[in-house]
Amino acid sequence: MQTTLHLLDEATKIQGLSDWAAKLGLSKRALYTARDRGHLSPAIAGALAEELGQDPKEWIVVAALESERDSACKTRMVSRMRKVLML
Repeated sequence: MQTTLHLLDEATKIQGLSDWAAKLGLSKRALYTARDRGHLSPAIAGALAEELGQDPKEWIVVAALESERDSACKTRMVSRMRKVLML
């Protein structure tokens, strides 16, 4: 399963983080902070995916799982999402 940082990397191949922040109506620092933290919020991931022509629902789910603390439930859901998103 791809991570939201992969999504952000794909976006930066098109234009810079500051440009994406402006396009999405975010502060200039929002995407830099998300990159430093290692994941995007579900709302930002969905909006960015939409701008890139990808399914925002899938990326919202990925972002939500990334933000969860490690647990058996998280491991189970990540495994399930890998199967679903690979189809």
